[in-house]
Amino acid sequence: MVCVTNTIQLQKRYSVNHSPTLNTVFLVEDTLQKAKECISVAELKRRLPKKIMHSTLMQVLDYLQLSGKIVIGTKGVVWAYTPPAKMKKLLKESVEL
Repeated sequence: MVCVTNTIQLQKRYSVNHSPTLNTVFLVEDTLQKAKECISVAELKRRLPKKIMHSTLMQVLDYLQLSGKIVIGTKGVVWAYTPPAKMKKLLKESVEL
């Protein structure tokens, strides 16, 4: 139910004629993964290999945040997603406190 509500809210917020392409989403994901630290939206725009309109970038960031891949805070954006296979390996090697 939460995902449906959030999707409807996003659709209302962005009443533009186009949506980001899958290639644009991948570009932003790849740039955030390579960053390895929290970066501002302005810095993210500078690091992207090609220019993206601000509204399009914000749509991509909203989508990535709703899908749990990034965290947006007061200091910027950071990649937070860990693939399941890597997560299993981390859990095996971790020490229980």
